[in-house]
Order: sequence, then C-alpha cells, then structure tokens
Amino acid sequence: MSTQLATSNTAATVFPTQELLKHWQGHRGLTRKMIEAFPEDKLFTYSIGGMRPFSDLVYEFLGMAVPGLQGIATGEWQKWADADKVNTKAALLQLWDAATDEINAIWPAIPTHRFAEQDVAFGLWPGTCLSFLFYFIDNEIHHRGQAYVYLRSLNIEPPAFWDRP
Repeated sequence: MSTQLATSNTAATVFPTQELLKHWQGHRGLTRKMIEAFPEDKLFTYSIGGMRPFSDLVYEFLGMAVPGLQGIATGEWQKWADADKVNTKAALLQLWDAATDEINAIWPAIPTHRFAEQDVAFGLWPGTCLSFLFYFIDNEIHHRGQAYVYLRSLNIEPPAFWDRP
C-alpha cells in the first residue's frame, strides 16, 4: 500500500465565477429592497447615534461596485470616490439599477485567472481580486445591517435578510 499523495498542478475551484456573480447580485437585490422600504423623507436624513444616513451608505456601495469591478477586469483603478449624489428615492434606485446592469456587462470580461491575482484596489488596498469582491459584498452586508436597525427604529418591518432575489 502506498502512502504517497497524488498532486495536481491545477487549482481547485470552489464555485464557478457565475455563482459568485449570482451571490453578489442576490445581496444587491436585497439592498435594493431595503432602499425601496425606506420612506422618502428618511432615506437621505435618518440616522442613529451619529451613523450615516442609508443613502450615504448606498453611495459608498455604488462607489465601490462598478469602479472596483472595472479595476478587477482591467487592472486600471480609478481614485476611490462615492457615487454621484441624488435627492429622490427614484433617482437612487435608477443609479442602483444602472450599476447592476454595468456589473452584469463587465463580469464576463474578467478572465478567470484574474480573481487570484494580486493587485491594489483603488491604489489603496493590496490583495487578490477575489478578496476585493468579498470586501465589496461584506461591506454591503455590514452597512445593510445598519439599515435594518434604522427601519426597525422607524417601526417599519424590513425585508427578510434571507430573501435574496
């Protein structure tokens, strides 16, 4: 009986890249539901304990998503900046939907090997491209949690956290 281990030069794939996009877009769909749940007069102003209003958090997500994915796809990074500011829920949802469409358009241009490559996101944060994507998703989940607290403090039942489209 041999105790030698067979080795391979191929990298293991935990899940296909399309599944990662589906997972991210599921979170984005839930965040969109959160934007929709906010009353128009609270979306841009309401906060608790000095935290930012939810609209400011959404601008942060928008400032990361498409510019970050473009950086991953091309290796060329813009300077970090939040998204353009708007003053209505409808306009914010339009920005959100446009970013969703851009993400879906950029995604196929990312070569599979790029996910494992080292880079410096926005000229600030070193890591692998996959680690950047995880950060974009985790950051959105974290701040969406703040929005759950805001909605509950306004006596509004937020969308179920597991109900990702």
